[in-house]
Amino acid sequence: MYTTVRSFALCALWATSALAAPPATKAGFVRCGTDNPPAALVAQAQDMSARFDPQAAAAAVAATLNVNVYFHVVESAAKQGSVTQTQLNNQLAVLNRSYGPSAIAFTLISSDFTVNDQWATGNYDSTMKPALRKGTYKDLNVYFLSDLGDGLLGVCNFLTNASPGSSTYKQDGCDVLAQSVPGRTSAPFNQGGTATYEISYWFGLFHVFQGSACTGAGDSLYTVFGGTDDEDEEYMRCIARAQD
Repeated sequence: MYTTVRSFALCALWATSALAAPPATKAGFVRCGTDNPPAALVAQAQDMSARFDPQAAAAAVAATLNVNVYFHVVESAAKQGSVTQTQLNNQLAVLNRSYGPSAIAFTLISSDFTVNDQWATGNYDSTMKPALRKGTYKDLNVYFLSDLGDGLLGVCNFLTNASPGSSTYKQDGCDVLAQSVPGRTSAPFNQGGTATYEISYWFGLFHVFQGSACTGAGDSLYTVFGGTDDEDEEYMRCIARAQD
């Protein structure tokens, strides 16, 4: 069974369906890079969905779930100092505002700043994350990378059965384009919504059209709208087909 805290958060998100995001506009960014969830997580989610009781879930999320957060800013030498602690604090405020309706709160334990041209690209997570990661598996580590490649806005790892010290445990967390934090330069994706969106995968949510597009169960949330260009456009295509 997957970690209790993050599965509880998944239940809370189902209960409130609060993670709506405005339609994205193409601005040179390609997509979310998060891969498909592991089969075992899909099976667990299907089981939870089949047994889902909205009233019981609403009662369960009456108490706020607090998540400890560690922010890691990793920049290339050319972009050193481009993200400030104030901007990270504003990012935290966006997370708390977005997840608050689901009774999930984030507490920033620490922030650190690293200059490393290789790590800043997101292509060296196998060495970066073990070196920087803090806390336990129930704690959230977010890596804000100045040179995240391939036009990606972010990528996050789904929860799984990870034993302490394992490679999966060490790779846990989310990579997010540093320029997407509030006040930075990746307009219109500079309002803090990218981190909000990516972190939903860390809790166990799926892509909006996970699996079979219009005919699939998707993320099992009926009110979540988009977050990436591809998903927003697929959503609109499905609506158009339904109206034909």
